[in-house]
Amino acid sequence: MFRYGDDLPRELKFTGFEASVDRRDGQWIDAELRLCVDASTPLPDDVIDLTALVVCTHAGHPIQIEALDEGCDCEYQFTMFEKEQIERYVRSEEMQARIAAASR
Repeated sequence: MFRYGDDLPRELKFTGFEASVDRRDGQWIDAELRLCVDASTPLPDDVIDLTALVVCTHAGHPIQIEALDEGCDCEYQFTMFEKEQIERYVRSEEMQARIAAASR
């Protein structure tokens, strides 16, 4: 993660995810992910409750991945490495099935 305007990111390694999947409308599915962070890559001190909002198409393609703190936009964004971990989970068989179910 890195704070907007900072030069040096902190790379977080995720060890697990808990997902909530909801149909937003006829075009988008929202997946909110609670992130389990590896102890070797702690969160920044000012982050209280990190989650990720992943906006997907009804076909299950992740389009946007945003960092949230306490359910709101925050001043941090995910690095490419972190987004790859999140996208890999969203593209997993389990999540694709949940997205497909929400799109019906």
